[in-house]
Amino acid sequence: MNWPPAPRRVPKSVQGAMYALQRRRVVNRLTARFGGAFSLNVPLWGRMVVVTDPALAKQVFAADPEVLGNIQPNLSRMFGPGSIFALDGAEHRARRKLLTPPFHGKAMHRYEAIVEEETRRELACWPENTEFQTLEPMMRITLNIILRAIFGAGGAELEGLRRGIPPWVTLGSRLVVLPSPRRDFGPWRRLRQYREEYDALVGTLIDRAIADPDLDDRTDVLSVLVRSRYEDGTAMSRSDIADELLTLLAAGHETTASTLAWAFERISRHPEVLARLVAEADTDDNEYRQAVIYEVQRNRTVIDFAARNVNAPVFELGDYRIPRGASVSVSLAQMHWNATAFPEPQRFDPQRFLGQRPSVSFWMPFGGGTRRCVGAAFANMEMDVVLRTVLRSVRIDTTDRPAEKIHNRGVAFTPRDGGRVTVHRL
Repeated sequence: MNWPPAPRRVPKSVQGAMYALQRRRVVNRLTARFGGAFSLNVPLWGRMVVVTDPALAKQVFAADPEVLGNIQPNLSRMFGPGSIFALDGAEHRARRKLLTPPFHGKAMHRYEAIVEEETRRELACWPENTEFQTLEPMMRITLNIILRAIFGAGGAELEGLRRGIPPWVTLGSRLVVLPSPRRDFGPWRRLRQYREEYDALVGTLIDRAIADPDLDDRTDVLSVLVRSRYEDGTAMSRSDIADELLTLLAAGHETTASTLAWAFERISRHPEVLARLVAEADTDDNEYRQAVIYEVQRNRTVIDFAARNVNAPVFELGDYRIPRGASVSVSLAQMHWNATAFPEPQRFDPQRFLGQRPSVSFWMPFGGGTRRCVGAAFANMEMDVVLRTVLRSVRIDTTDRPAEKIHNRGVAFTPRDGGRVTVHRL
């Protein structure tokens, strides 16, 4: 075997704590010291190779799933064994086939009205002439959108999910980077209780969908999954549907809301960008708005790594030879701050993406390869419509204050002060 270089004489427990709590800082320092790949030994994942070179990252994402498979352990610890995060190989490919149709093509247009309606509902509560955090309002917007578009929830079930999901997401995102205890206690017991409440509510929604005579006409994802079939004609189990819906909610709720909060933090500090966005919002175009969204995702990366497990006896990564059982993690934040691909990477400049789509070799906020986020198109549509609706409804003040610092919420990286802005109604 030929491992990439590693920091010496640093205990495994210390490496693990630093990686969990100060991942960005650790990766930045070790990249400056070792270059495009280095090794760590951390709790939960063991021996891990961290990749920061785009050519090596491309090799990771292009690898056959039989060679580089699902990272172990993964987010299925929180979402359940029926989550797409728990699946590998043929099972993973079959599940993606069922999940892809609701998030592409004409299906997106059916969800736009829900996004605009929920954004306007939240806008009605925004204070005028008073600075406030946008992160929490964005959390509420994205949660309500998902509950309606994905769960098809309404009435008592909608209210129950609205109450129970936010604390579950917050607690789960903090615990997911920690080893699971053998017995539930404290926060892990609370997490299990949240899950039991969720299962009861979703069970009611599944029963209602099955009994609905108009099931074939419904467009919410829950209904799509209830009536979908694998190639052998079998249906998804109720528990798998519940796990998958929870996965879609958790993976799309906090990350999309965090990106939108960063968008408000960024545009309020760049008057020329904000002015151009406002002018475009009065038209049917969205070319510049898309460029801004791409640049926010690059400049303020919310999910900063995507990992794989070595399934083959040996994985050859550049000049290195990594043995079976090791983990390989691509630092997405380092990809986005690559100075060759993005000159002056610290500069916020939507012009980088104007008139062209981002290169998947360097821009990868949704991960890459066969495990790229299945809801990427939905998240992009969501951010586009939310920004358009806000810009058509309020005027955002600009500020010359320093940029908000990056805050680690466990999984997602958010503005430390919540993406604060001051607005005035039009």
